[in-house]
Amino acid sequence: MRKNIVAGNWKMNNDLSQTEALISDLNKQIKTSNAEVMIAPSFTNLWHAFEATRQDSIEVVAQNMHFASNGAYTGEVSASMLKSVGIQTVILGHSERRAYFNEDDAILAQKVDTALANNLRVIFCFGEELADRKSGNEEAIVEAQIKNALFHLDASAFKNIVLAYEPVWAIGTGETASPEQAQDMHKFIRKTLNDKYGNQVADNMSILYGGSVKPANAKEIFSKPDVDGGLIGGAALKAEDFYAIVNAF
Repeated sequence: MRKNIVAGNWKMNNDLSQTEALISDLNKQIKTSNAEVMIAPSFTNLWHAFEATRQDSIEVVAQNMHFASNGAYTGEVSASMLKSVGIQTVILGHSERRAYFNEDDAILAQKVDTALANNLRVIFCFGEELADRKSGNEEAIVEAQIKNALFHLDASAFKNIVLAYEPVWAIGTGETASPEQAQDMHKFIRKTLNDKYGNQVADNMSILYGGSVKPANAKEIFSKPDVDGGLIGGAALKAEDFYAIVNAF
């Protein structure tokens, strides 16, 4: 049975003291939940965050990693480095990595392979631009991103993958796909999985929505049958807002 998940992607926000303060607030509020709760601080604060949540219900995850195990890749972080500080899950394919750092499907396929080979769980992100949505091409774009990066995998690999649909036009813009739009795309994603891998993989896959989820709309979005949670950006930086979203389940 698939899990409900709420993951907070902090992006390039919060220094060490801010990270410690936010985690302290979250630990006080999030004791039990109907969802699996994750936060993704910056690389510099992963160890401190892991230590601060070791006895609590929040999992600390990484925002990215390189596909190589080591080598001359200045500024990059490997899977083994993440694991050495307690990390078990990594976000890959976020729209900002695709847009600003030119990560394409081929690079992401390598990253996914490396993460899985190192027993890391993957939150794999994908989604269409505004022009794709306006042209009615959103399903073709999403299907291609999933197939190109993931469909070389065996069915057994998908037990360690979570999908995160993020309509790029609804990230940081204040725009949000309607609950119906989110449900329609999530249903299409699950059908795409089913067509390739069958019911078991499709039905057990957690598919998160990542596009300006807020306390005001989380409950309605999460109520849709194919929406299993959210990848939260700005609202994850405020303890009360993130707690309210977690409680939307």
